[in-house]
Amino acid sequence: MTALHRKLIRDLIHMRGQMFAVPLVLACGIATYVTMRSAFRSLEAQHSQAGKLALIRPPARCRILRILEKSERVLPFGTPIIVLSNPSKLEIVVDVLSTDAVKVNAGAPVIIENWGGSAPLRARVRTVEPYGFTKVSALGIEEQRANVIADFVDSPDGLGDGSRVDARIVIWESPSVLKVPASALFRVRQEWNVFVIESGRARVLTVEVGHRNASEAEIVKGLSEGAEVILHPANDLKGGGRVILRGN
Repeated sequence: MTALHRKLIRDLIHMRGQMFAVPLVLACGIATYVTMRSAFRSLEAQHSQAGKLALIRPPARCRILRILEKSERVLPFGTPIIVLSNPSKLEIVVDVLSTDAVKVNAGAPVIIENWGGSAPLRARVRTVEPYGFTKVSALGIEEQRANVIADFVDSPDGLGDGSRVDARIVIWESPSVLKVPASALFRVRQEWNVFVIESGRARVLTVEVGHRNASEAEIVKGLSEGAEVILHPANDLKGGGRVILRGN
């Protein structure tokens, strides 16, 4: 074997690694081509669908209140797009103290005030939600509240979603009630009392109170109709003390 043959054999041995690398490079090139070809076909399919509009039907006759997605983009499944509302199906949500919510029954009348119209509107309680939530009052006190859901009886012309109203829920009513302002009542031990004016003097009467709210109280027993009572009686006022009517 000549020196040239020996050199050729040595070169072939050194090039052995390159001989194995060439097929690997070719295989990688083919895989890259296939991937790019698939991506190209996907882009072509998307381009062909770009000019088509997707028809989205609302679940019922309604009005668009807000458009949440105003720009074109790819949206994940379940992303809100618009806010819909049916103006003829407005409901009232009133949050009340949980201690008051237990007194409200379905079907109770509701009086809607300060809604913007000249006269109050009538509504009726549909349900009281069975769960409560914590709300911080204007005084910074945490309160447990529950939502009362009511439906309009009168047409709420002009009201829309998110409008503010004042609601009064009727939990009890009677066509004939003897009542006094709540500011006339005061307690002596466990009994309710009022001052009445008889012959220019104050007289203490013990009364039995029925239903009451922040402004009025029902008098079940102890007071006759037409009696004059003293509002916000002073702490030093005693029975038999002389009183003068304000303005006289």
